[in-house]
Amino acid sequence: MRMTLAVHPRQYTIHSFSPNAQLPSEVFAEEVYFIGRTEEGLTVVVSSELELNSLEQEPHWCCFEVLGPLGFSMTGILSKISGTLADVQISIFALSTFDTDYILVKKNCLQSAVAALKKAGYKIIESNEAP
Repeated sequence: MRMTLAVHPRQYTIHSFSPNAQLPSEVFAEEVYFIGRTEEGLTVVVSSELELNSLEQEPHWCCFEVLGPLGFSMTGILSKISGTLADVQISIFALSTFDTDYILVKKNCLQSAVAALKKAGYKIIESNEAP
């Protein structure tokens, strides 16, 4: 099965907060946001347009969406994509939802990532909407 990945136009920033930090309400007003909390910390991914006062931040990430929905019985999707990108020395930040996966790559690696994924047989399209 040939997978299609949509490149989204928006850039994202990955933020780090203390585990018990109170997030500003603007985060929850965003069209798209991802939050992960562990004992060690709170990670928030939001549009780079939203400036947050975080402990650390890593800006300029571009997003590939694996067009789905993907069933839970489907295996190896993220592994194959991350392996393809690792083979060309591109680091990723991966996120998953109930329906699909998102792979973030640094903006300066986007064109190389697109080329590697196309070479590996993935169909890459431009998306007009944020994930």
